[in-house]
Amino acid sequence: MKKHIILTAIITFAAIMVFAACSKKDDTPAAPQITLTEVGHDNSFRATAGDDMHLEANIVAEGLIQSINVELHLEAGGDYEIEQSYTEGKYIGIRNTEFHEHIDIPADAPEGEYHLHFTVTDRSGQQTTATAHVDIEQE
Repeated sequence: MKKHIILTAIITFAAIMVFAACSKKDDTPAAPQITLTEVGHDNSFRATAGDDMHLEANIVAEGLIQSINVELHLEAGGDYEIEQSYTEGKYIGIRNTEFHEHIDIPADAPEGEYHLHFTVTDRSGQQTTATAHVDIEQE
């Protein structure tokens, strides 16, 4: 009888351990997902110095958006950069959103090919970056 009780206790303990191990899940949310839907007016991947550049993206951030950073840097022949950060306002603390902004392109921006980095950071510190090439032209 004692063997039966001990065996039952061992099997019960083992079953509890197996189910407890299987029920644990990783609490870290998935990294943000970004889909650039429009870069430049009419998705032309072009912008004009002294004007603004239309930029749209769909964002899904299970861990809620903490910040969005937009950076344009000249591909070759210089270190010119345009940066815009969003750390408060309508996008922050949101899980799913459509980003729609007009990024000011300074009049003194050199003409040429730029690389766009669109980075979303969630509240757990995970980052995702979407990239595209943009041509900036003078008026």
